[in-house]
Amino acid sequence: MNPFFATCPKGLEYLLRDELIALGAEDVHETLAGVRFSGTLETAYRACLWSRLASRILLPIAEFDAATDDALYAGVQSIDWTEHLAQNATMAVDANTAQSKLTHSQFLAQRVKDAVVDQFREKGLARPDVDTEEPDVRINVRLRRDRATVSIDLAGAPLHRRGWREMQGEAPLKENLAAAMLLRADWPAIYAQGGALLDPMCGSGTLLIEGALMVADVAPGLRRSYFGFLGWKQHDIALWRNLLQEANQRAEAGLPVLRSCFFGSDADARMVQTAKRNAQEAGIAGFLTLDKHDMQHVRPPSGMTQGLVITNPPYGERLGERESMPKLYRALGETLRDHFTGWRAAVLAGDAELGRAMTLRADKKYALYNGALETVLLTFELHPRNDTPREKAPLSPGAQMLKNRLEKNVKHLRKRLEREGVHAWRAYDQDLPEYAAAIDVYTDNAGATHLHIQEYRAPADVPAELARTRMREIARVAGEVFDTPRARMAIKTRERGKGGSKYGQFDQRGEFIEVEEGGLAFLVNLFDYLDTGLFLDHRLVRAKVRELAAGKRFLNLFAYTATASVYAAAGGARDTTSVDLSGTYLEWASRNLALNGFAGDKHRLVQSDASEFLQHARERYGLIYVDPPTFSNSKRAEDFDVQRDHVKLLLACADRLTNDGVIVFSNNFRRFTLDREALEERMTIENWGAGSIPFDFSRRANIHDCWILRLRGAEGQANPWDSARIKK
Repeated sequence: MNPFFATCPKGLEYLLRDELIALGAEDVHETLAGVRFSGTLETAYRACLWSRLASRILLPIAEFDAATDDALYAGVQSIDWTEHLAQNATMAVDANTAQSKLTHSQFLAQRVKDAVVDQFREKGLARPDVDTEEPDVRINVRLRRDRATVSIDLAGAPLHRRGWREMQGEAPLKENLAAAMLLRADWPAIYAQGGALLDPMCGSGTLLIEGALMVADVAPGLRRSYFGFLGWKQHDIALWRNLLQEANQRAEAGLPVLRSCFFGSDADARMVQTAKRNAQEAGIAGFLTLDKHDMQHVRPPSGMTQGLVITNPPYGERLGERESMPKLYRALGETLRDHFTGWRAAVLAGDAELGRAMTLRADKKYALYNGALETVLLTFELHPRNDTPREKAPLSPGAQMLKNRLEKNVKHLRKRLEREGVHAWRAYDQDLPEYAAAIDVYTDNAGATHLHIQEYRAPADVPAELARTRMREIARVAGEVFDTPRARMAIKTRERGKGGSKYGQFDQRGEFIEVEEGGLAFLVNLFDYLDTGLFLDHRLVRAKVRELAAGKRFLNLFAYTATASVYAAAGGARDTTSVDLSGTYLEWASRNLALNGFAGDKHRLVQSDASEFLQHARERYGLIYVDPPTFSNSKRAEDFDVQRDHVKLLLACADRLTNDGVIVFSNNFRRFTLDREALEERMTIENWGAGSIPFDFSRRANIHDCWILRLRGAEGQANPWDSARIKK
């Protein structure tokens, strides 16, 4: 078994993971913009031939430290390149770097090329030439935190290039993104049920062609004449021929039974002709009907009563075009609602605001990247327009009590929320034991209200069906009190699984909303994770971090989405360092910092275990924020238990603290006990737990604890945590 890495556009990772598993990959793990997997050479060949979602398939052959160009050169020279490149073969090098001392990708590529060429010369062999278009072997070098991974690019060229695109429009949709749209919209199942595929703004025909090849069981790489492994010395020609033969047989079986149910139109006659030529190159022109039509005049084809309308409208990225886009999207929504009842629809909108302009309620939203541009895929069930409001059943006595309590809470809190400018807050926290949930309210920067409802574990004597009924009542009551539609409510319930009660599978929308707190902006994801990206109970702790940060170097351990780092930067910190083990959270943290104008070398993001970072750190910090999880058993770090390990962790923080520095330590473990005896020999300790609880969490005042620690000998310094200065 060999390790491989499949790259893909951001937002496609989960789909690509499932696709690779279906192709026989093992040990499959998604990561940012790619998926790691294991398999044989046949597995990799199948991925190159059959993956509709991957961009490249990489075979790692070496990994080494490369903090300098000499170390990079030596590491590349340690590889026996005669095992991969024949004499007089051609080569190309792709390189990228991040969070490393070597920052210039072209320089990296040049040094790697020099190392390979010099090795051939030293062995008295003919040196390989460079061919950037279709080399015999394409080498990929990825440098992350001064560690290099060298791979053979088995694809050779991006896999979205299927080999059928003769011409394209000004802003072509990449084929793997088109495939992702079709899969998210459940096109294969719609086709199996007799449905049609229609694109009212078809451009060069990408969605229609991908949709046809997908259900005809035609391998997406079947028409490609070039792959990166064809000139590789370890290429297995017999294996590849067998796979091609199998793919041809499947295409020969699938194409003759393909239904002529693909319809496209575009207002630009030139694009219609381009789509026709591309369909001919793909070998499916006879199954497509393509016409010149304005989108507003598109109607279901004769005899087609169900299917999928899918399209990629323009986004208005050019100067002056944006103003006209809402009108276009509104017209698209009206066309879908008025003429395509009973169909499904999927629209790749330039952003959430344009999606809302359609005035259709999406059942799913997915964040996808079209090149560097973040977009949102919206999917819809198109129901008949019904302007008559449906009469609701009366609330049960318990639900009415819940509604009364929730309305009372809102009335009690509203004035203070408005006065203090709080836009994300807790409205209910198991106030009635029968309705065991927490309800958090988020008002986004467009003024829309979103609800996050999280169920607490019900007592063992409460039947599961009764618990589900109560959760439905909570959702209904919360929606009525806050006038919030179900689409803007994230409801997280516990389901019985192995080992006891646990939260069920979350969504994979990639949908973020922007909320304000303390005059700062943060991205919140209500649906995809247990937590939303913003710990609401730590609002006052973050505010105090901002107050303490002026002029100090700030370290944020277990940084999560770096909300505390944003506060510290806003408070005038000299610089910030945010440490977390999760690449997903660090990507999120980067977006939070950039959203508030904090970017560049002054704001470091470090993917590391917190204890390991402290062990190797050399800098000293004036303010360290530590908010660890209760426990962690990550495979990438030693097991962590906050009760067992907090003394060791805090003493390690003290080693990195300036003489007048402050450690802010908090955690949410309800049974936690601080080991004062072990810490007080070195530090003074102030318990600020009660003062750090926001007013909307007063019903659950033990939700977290917070302590302020300072090195002994710094007692003469003014104490900014003096309880008299704490703003209630």
